[in-house]
Amino acid sequence: MTSARPTPPPTPEPLWRPAPDRVAAARLTRFHEFAAAVHGAPEPLPDDPEASYAALHRWSVTELGTFWEAVADFFGVDFAAPHRVALADRVMPGARWFDGARLNYAEHALRPGLDPDNAARPALLRVDERHRPEPVSWAELRRQTGALASTLRRLGVRPGDRVAGYLPNIPEAVVALLATAAVGGVWTSCAPDFGARAVLDRFQQVEPAVLIAVDGYRYGGREHDRTGTVAELRAGLPTLRAVVHVPRLGAPAPVGALEWSAATESTGDDAEPEFEPLPFDHPLWVLYSSGTTGLPKAIVQSQGGILLEHLKQLGLHCDLGSDDRLFWYTSTGWMMWNFLVSGLLVGSCVVLYDGAPGYPDTAAQWRVAEATRATLYGTSAAYVMACAKAGVRPGRDLDLSATRCVGTTGSPLPPDGFRWLHDEVSADLWIASVSGGTDVCSCFAGAVPTLPVYVGELQAPCLGTDLRSFGADGTPLTDEVGELVVTTPMPSMPLRFWNDPDGDRYRESYFETYPGVWRHGDWTTLTSRNTVVIHGRSDATLNRQGVRMGSADIYEAVERLPEIRESLVIGLERDGGEYWMPLFVHLAEGATLDDALRDRIRRVIRERLSPRHVPDEVIEVPGVPHTLTGKRLEVPVKRLLQGAAMDTAVNQGSVDDPEVLAFYARLARERRLSVATDTVSDESNPNR
Repeated sequence: MTSARPTPPPTPEPLWRPAPDRVAAARLTRFHEFAAAVHGAPEPLPDDPEASYAALHRWSVTELGTFWEAVADFFGVDFAAPHRVALADRVMPGARWFDGARLNYAEHALRPGLDPDNAARPALLRVDERHRPEPVSWAELRRQTGALASTLRRLGVRPGDRVAGYLPNIPEAVVALLATAAVGGVWTSCAPDFGARAVLDRFQQVEPAVLIAVDGYRYGGREHDRTGTVAELRAGLPTLRAVVHVPRLGAPAPVGALEWSAATESTGDDAEPEFEPLPFDHPLWVLYSSGTTGLPKAIVQSQGGILLEHLKQLGLHCDLGSDDRLFWYTSTGWMMWNFLVSGLLVGSCVVLYDGAPGYPDTAAQWRVAEATRATLYGTSAAYVMACAKAGVRPGRDLDLSATRCVGTTGSPLPPDGFRWLHDEVSADLWIASVSGGTDVCSCFAGAVPTLPVYVGELQAPCLGTDLRSFGADGTPLTDEVGELVVTTPMPSMPLRFWNDPDGDRYRESYFETYPGVWRHGDWTTLTSRNTVVIHGRSDATLNRQGVRMGSADIYEAVERLPEIRESLVIGLERDGGEYWMPLFVHLAEGATLDDALRDRIRRVIRERLSPRHVPDEVIEVPGVPHTLTGKRLEVPVKRLLQGAAMDTAVNQGSVDDPEVLAFYARLARERRLSVATDTVSDESNPNR
């Protein structure tokens, strides 16, 4: 990378641009008008939405406290006790938000149900693999939450006590989260496809007082019993005072456990939930990092910080309100589930799909979107690309007229994914590729309803998020690849990590590279048009001959080939200063990795990227390992290939298929001597 500022590339044509009436009707537009009239934001520019958003964004990160005050005012946040100042200190870490304020997240999530016109309307839609939506009304959601909150209080749960859920994506999980928040408890959850060791690695850190657990779940057309796993959890969590049994498969409650039906039975006193007024920075939940190289980080986020961040993100950026239905394919072990539940904050109906992503066939998620009339449907970039490869044609075969936006996350959406959504779903589809993290339970960049969409790019940094691209020396970069950083605090940034009393692990995770600046660990380009490109994780850097490259760019090129199901690229520094960059490919059924396919792989990478991106070797593998939330395990595989033992390179409880990972460990052992003496292929020569 050079220090000279490059010439900005020519402006491409947008793939999609919102119609003027859509821009005018957006909640973001109304917020801009409100913030200008009441809080001193710059006046909107109705004839130039891009300049208008840029001005609003600049104000939102410059006048940070005033911006968040405006968000609270616009959405009518109900403070049980007033705050002295919106932002007492802008430092990171350690920013203090809304000092003195008291509120309750669950009260705001259930507030739409107070409207008599809403009481009978669905707050939740439960959907399983039969694809038949079952509604839970706002009135019923409030009733069940109030009843369970009363039960938790009777069980001795007090503010700060932890309540853990081992539950699939079902209404009972939402009720459990809201009831926990209502009493001031701290929620934490894992999906039931996590094994006992992975769950205990998480829950043992926070020492829950109550466990709410399912007996099993259905996935891929089969039932999966979890009664034995729940017994292991009970044995491994000595702090438990109570267990609540959710009979998803109809098993009776184990000895000493309370049935869900009894825990949510109304007594008359709990007809309306009672909400504990809590400090703004009172813990709401604990989320977990993937934990691929050790114990997962237990990330604590606050009631008030999540409330404001999700009101902003869902109400302004996703443009959701009381007439919308939000469906995001997720599980309770991923931050997107918490984000999904927060759709209740803006009055939207939340779609809870409990099932396999592609069962009974690849188009399954699109059928759920059709059946539920989802207005915003979110999924993974990998699922979009799988649909494209499988020849799925949702716009032709299904009625998706209600779906005006498709969001993607988990990994960068390749340019071909943008084009496929535009061509095969709708030419008037708002494509919202977003990027954020469990660490903030939100997005740094992504959806903006008033801006155009460009192929392969996120629309813009989010309001209140001073996203930058930094060079190694901390120089801000434009139109160049750099580290994704955030230079001002966000209210949903972690309060702390659990069991990190001095904050050392927290500071090391985000603030060690650039003191006082959040480094997220992604490569990004912030363009001169203020759009954002994500290139992949910077901790899995490909750095050939001093040039940093993103793995996501290689995956996008290689996985265009129908023979390639999935791929993994690793860069290894070797003795003597040489660099070895193998590409591992998991082939589609019936494909063979012969010389012809190897040549095609190299050719497509060279033509679409550059000769520098061409791997030194293409190696067939039985699979690509992932975290339990579906992210490719680049760093652990790199450590295995560098000679690390399996138990030090990766926490096997955090891996979707340890047997696949074991293949890479065997490969490393078998090839260690040859790897040490191989020469770098001619294919990597940029002058070739």
